[in-house]
Amino acid sequence: MSQLKKEMMNRALSAMTINIGKNGLNDNVIEEIKRQLKANEIVKLKFAKNIARDKDTYIAEIVEKTRCKLIDVRGHVAVIYKKKP
Repeated sequence: MSQLKKEMMNRALSAMTINIGKNGLNDNVIEEIKRQLKANEIVKLKFAKNIARDKDTYIAEIVEKTRCKLIDVRGHVAVIYKKKP
């Protein structure tokens, strides 16, 4: 694991967590993710177990719409990062 990834994972321990539930993604969730990325740079996304099979699709959509980077995925949790402008 690279030093940068280790640092990001340590910072992610205290990062804001956004839960993505049975309703999946909508514009409100995307806007909240954008707000949290702007404020905190790192956000954890926790996916409900009933939508876990679609999480890769959701993650790809989030990364595309927010222009962030995917740091890591473990189980039902993804960590994303976007450097503050």
